[in-house]
This record gives sequence, C-alpha cells and structure tokens, in this order.
Amino acid sequence: MERHKVKVRGDVVELTPTEFNLLVYLMKNAGKVLHHRAILQQVWGTEYGEEAEYLRVYMGKLRQKIEADPLKPQFLHTEHGIGYRFEA
Repeated sequence: MERHKVKVRGDVVELTPTEFNLLVYLMKNAGKVLHHRAILQQVWGTEYGEEAEYLRVYMGKLRQKIEADPLKPQFLHTEHGIGYRFEA
C-alpha cells in the first residue's frame, strides 16, 4: 500500500487514485459488509453519501482490473441493497 502499487497474478495493475483508495478501504475492512454511504464518505469525502452510481461504476472498473472473472468476483462482493465486502 505504501508504494501505491497493486499486483494481480504477478503483474502490476494501474489504478486511478480513486480506485486505489477504494480498494485500500475495502481491504482494510476485509470480511466486513460496508454500506454504500460509508464507502462514499470515506473514499470521496464527507459531502458524499447518496451517489451510489459513482460507487457502482468504480466497483465495475476495479473488478475489470483485479478479478480473473469480473462477473464471478472472488474478492469484491456485492451485498445487494447494502454495499460491498472484500474477501481475500
């Protein structure tokens, strides 16, 4: 995390600063279900909370970059109607 680098299956993956911050927040809370509002406020700022579409878009981009099969995620799980969960 200190180097702001992410490796997937041995290859460095380029993430935007927002994607990186989102992934770090999810990883620091691995195993916990995080509500949309909490994620938005932590990653985008306290003035955010209702912009769930931002989160959906970024989660989709992140899945494309780190999941072997983005349609069957191994790490980034959706908790329908609640938020997301990271599982290592």
